[in-house]
Amino acid sequence: MAKDVKFGDTARQKLLSGVNVLADAVKVTLGPKGRNVVLDKSFGAPTVTKDGVSVAKEIELEDKFENMGAQMVKEVASQTSDVAGDGTTTATVLAQSILNEGLKSVAAGMNPMDLKRGVDKAVAAVVDEIEKDSVPCEDTKALAQVGTISANSDQDVGDKIAEAMDKVGKDGVITVEDGSGLEMELDTVEGMQFDRGYLSAYFINNQDSMSADLENPLILLFDKKISNIRECFLYWRAWQKPVVLFWLLLKMSKVRPSLL
Repeated sequence: MAKDVKFGDTARQKLLSGVNVLADAVKVTLGPKGRNVVLDKSFGAPTVTKDGVSVAKEIELEDKFENMGAQMVKEVASQTSDVAGDGTTTATVLAQSILNEGLKSVAAGMNPMDLKRGVDKAVAAVVDEIEKDSVPCEDTKALAQVGTISANSDQDVGDKIAEAMDKVGKDGVITVEDGSGLEMELDTVEGMQFDRGYLSAYFINNQDSMSADLENPLILLFDKKISNIRECFLYWRAWQKPVVLFWLLLKMSKVRPSLL
């Protein structure tokens, strides 16, 4: 397939045009008083959202060079969402500003690599200052305020987030699931919970609930290959307890349990 190749200022301006189209659509959602964006869907009703990354994901430009610029900024928003869970619109606005001002400097004759190194140093300095000025959330009220802003100024959602974090602590895990009712519900599960089941139905020992219920079992978690498990069996047999094996994959993002 033939490739359309562009160089120099022509290529930069095309990329910048795509960056600005996406950023201009996303940045209107910035802050607690940001505006909503209506997204058309190929099926079903349009979606109204104030989430920057949701807006960014829906944008595809017809011009492939402009679309490449849009995809670069989309990646900024996506990575920010993965790392921080919020701040996607702020990251998009910053990326747009850095690119616009950076290309002005390049057009004026500045070396692009020197510019890149300068941006890296500036980012490190700004991050240090932000960390110095940051204020930890010490109480439930502060958590509720942060949660309310992240939930598009929905006080009920903010209060529920604060309640959940207060129960599980800063090291706890909070999972959000769609419910069938009209009210939000908060369930607290002690211990750890993995979204995986047994490998075989033969592990079921509770026919009423079709589940494998084990009391006070031995638990082995590992992420390496086991070439000889015979010695482990001899050790487990001495304890006279059931054994649960967990294969840990991709830093606990996937868990495959097996019962012995």
